[in-house]
Amino acid sequence: MLSTLFNAVREKDIRKKLGWTILILFVYRIGIHITVPGVNPAAMNSMASNGLLNILNIFSGGGLLNFSLFAMGVSPYVTAQIVVQLLQLDIVPRFVEWSKQGEVGRRKLNNATRWLTIVFAFLQSIGITAGFNSLSAYGLVKQTNNVMSFVIIGAIMTIGTFFAVWLGEMITEKGLGNGVSMIIFAGIISQIPDGLYEIYKENVLQAGSQSDLITGWVFTAVIIAAIILVVGITTWFYEATRRLQIQYTRSAASYGSEAYLPLKLNVSGVIPVIFASSFISTPQTILFAFQDKFGTAQWYKVLQQVFSMTTVSGAIFYTVLIIIFTYFYAFVQVNPEKLAENLQKQGAYIVNVRPGLETQKFITAMLLHLSFVGALFLGFVALVPLIASDVWGLNEKIGLGGTSLLITIGVTLDLIRQIEGLIQKKNYVGFIQ
Repeated sequence: MLSTLFNAVREKDIRKKLGWTILILFVYRIGIHITVPGVNPAAMNSMASNGLLNILNIFSGGGLLNFSLFAMGVSPYVTAQIVVQLLQLDIVPRFVEWSKQGEVGRRKLNNATRWLTIVFAFLQSIGITAGFNSLSAYGLVKQTNNVMSFVIIGAIMTIGTFFAVWLGEMITEKGLGNGVSMIIFAGIISQIPDGLYEIYKENVLQAGSQSDLITGWVFTAVIIAAIILVVGITTWFYEATRRLQIQYTRSAASYGSEAYLPLKLNVSGVIPVIFASSFISTPQTILFAFQDKFGTAQWYKVLQQVFSMTTVSGAIFYTVLIIIFTYFYAFVQVNPEKLAENLQKQGAYIVNVRPGLETQKFITAMLLHLSFVGALFLGFVALVPLIASDVWGLNEKIGLGGTSLLITIGVTLDLIRQIEGLIQKKNYVGFIQ
């Protein structure tokens, strides 16, 4: 990895992309510290242990704790992406038609996603403002008796989310990596030092006796060792690939040669984790707005349990969402029908598999098998820290650490692969010239 980064900074084009990425992320980090007018961010300090706040802080890089312009981060945009992709599955005929129109259809779907982002961002911003205002004993919003105050705050936070999405698109266009993922990645990285210090403070600095101090050091060492182990295993898992041997026919240009069709063990990458986290936080945010009115109702308590990653039932539901999105996005990334069609057009076939429909069925079955393993692994890494945090009463940041690790490792590996691709492309062009 270090050699890849060293080679990357030697290339002018890659340095330029890297500079754009750092500049845009710097702008985003500035926005994290600009507080929304009309609120008292000091009121949020008493709710630092709130589960919803910690979840949304993952996507905003600490912006919610400051109640900043980017308090919502890109979470509403991710939720809108999920909805638009689901509507393409023969639910909305127009969306299905757009999905088959190539670049033109993609632009129309992107516009629909942006409009939905505005709706979700406004609803979520109103929800968290009203919810946290009630939890802080009405100390967050300065003018609680004025409905327009909540509307204005919601509008400002919606604009902040839209600007954050635009920054992400600029990273995708001019920088390195997927813009939305990079913004989430930068937010997680920025919180790692505080998270580690929090663990050290709770277990070492606040130890009451010598035995507690020893126990604290042992616990801290175990946490660090577990993180290193999980990073190593997760990295291997993300890179694991199932290679299918491809044979070309005599009529193909590559007659007599052999190749391989690589299918990753985790075809979906980090997307299922991001989708599941965002998807579970949206209804939780909306419920949050009605806490004063329905907080004592049994149905409300049940929904709160289900849509909270800090409870056992919520953690299990979150894992189920990861599994569902792993299967769903695997077939979005690799379309068996189109892949089988492209192989046939190239005069190629998978060894011992007939071209056409048989190839499509074979790839579908292979994706199902790979996704089963991938979904179990992602769900396990995300679920175990959450359950451990709930059962043993650990810091909630430890519980969310599995999700943070999966996102961080996935985005890092995708970034390295993109840099390696750019280096190879540069070397290839230089060789041709």
